[in-house]
Order: sequence, then structure tokens, then C-alpha cells
Amino acid sequence: MSCIEKIFIPGYKALIPYITVGYPSIEATLKAAVLLADCGCNIIELGMPFSDPLADGVTIQRASYHAIKRGITPQMCIEAASELNKIIDIPLVFMGYYNPIFNSGLEDFCRLAEKAGIEGLIVPDMPPEEGLELEEHMRKYGLDSIYLLSPTSSPERISLVAERSTGFIYLVSLTGVTGARKNLPVGLESFIVRVRERTNLPLCVGFGISTPEQAGKIAKIADGVIIGSRIIQLMEEDCSLASLKSFVLSIREAIDKR
Repeated sequence: MSCIEKIFIPGYKALIPYITVGYPSIEATLKAAVLLADCGCNIIELGMPFSDPLADGVTIQRASYHAIKRGITPQMCIEAASELNKIIDIPLVFMGYYNPIFNSGLEDFCRLAEKAGIEGLIVPDMPPEEGLELEEHMRKYGLDSIYLLSPTSSPERISLVAERSTGFIYLVSLTGVTGARKNLPVGLESFIVRVRERTNLPLCVGFGISTPEQAGKIAKIADGVIIGSRIIQLMEEDCSLASLKSFVLSIREAIDKR
């Protein structure tokens, strides 16, 4: 059982925040990650900046753009993960696009990621049909393959992702890109039910979650809640991270009270 799988014990719901490595600075990334771990988060997604983040909305696109302008590279993301692995004890996963991983060398990237303490990879633009080579290297280095499903996924695609995923499956709550939204999409519960019929893996929901109320509702029907854009916004608005701390504590409370 991987470190990620151990998070999902019966009756407990995971809180998974996303932060962009190097935005607004490497120091802020490290400081925020420590705070998130201290506030009851269970897994941290470290976003690797990329110039064409097709699954991301305006907030994370902007964060990626500014991180790249500051010179953040995949190697620097690995170094940040290594530093974090020394000071926090919750699993870290990379959320990144295929091109930078490919350019780093698939095996070299997986080897260095594992050495830095990374437990899994989320690659939004890598469908399972094209993921066999990277998966081979991930298995060699003990990294979980975390694939995504959307509400428009066919039964065949759901079965394929269920077969090939490890750790958990990332359920995209809506058709579109990331970004904080006021309301949860209609049909989310039926989407989760359709996926549960085909897998025993934990199901974690992301895209558009921005309030404790939304997080509590999702925790009733899924195994984990993923929040990204709102985390980035709060880091932008308050460099002391006091607002981020209050927000994450309120999310954790809502999840636990579901």
C-alpha cells in the first residue's frame, strides 16, 4: 500500500490543496506547504509551472506564467519537493504537464521525483492510452499514477482509468478548466456514482471548489476534496498567509462535520 492509499481510511475524508511551485516565490511555496500540512491537509499537489496549462483557469495560468518568468524549472520543482520532504510528513504529488516531464527524460524525472519524496504524478494532458511508457517508469520508482475523469467520460474511459490508476482517481467536477466557482455543478453526485460502480479506488473531486459549504457537500459523496485556485488567490491577497490559514481550517472543519 502506497503512502497515498494509507490516507484513505474508512470514514475519513482527505483534503488536498494545490500550490504552484515558485509562485509568488519558492520561499512562499515552502511556507504555504508547511502551513497547509499543519492545518489538516493530507496530500499536497505541487504544481509544476508550464507555458500552456490547458486544464487550468485564469488564476493558475497566471501563477504558472509568473513562476516561469521567475525562472522556475522542473529541476527547481524537484529541489523544492526535496526540501519540503524534510520538514513535513504528508505525501507530496506533482501536478504537471507531459512536455516538461518528457524533456527531462521520463526515467530521470521519475527517479529524481522519487528521491525528492514525491509519491505520485498527475499529468492532465496524458490520457491513459498514451501513458504506458511513463507508467512503467513510475512503477519502477514507486510513484502512483493518478488519472483524471470528467463528467463526460464514457463507461469505457471510466473502466480504463479505473484499471490504470493507483493512489486515487481525480474527478473533475465539471466540463471546463480550474477556477473558483459559486455553485457545484448539477449531476456531480451521479457522476461519482457512475465511477464508483467501476472501481474501489478513492475518488477525489477538484475544479471549482472554493467554500467550506461546497467542500462539506463533496465530502459527503467523495473520498477527498481538492482545492487549487482559491488557495492561490489567498496567497496573492495576503502574503502573511493568515487568510489562507483561516480558510483551510474552515474547510477542514466543514469536511469533518459533513
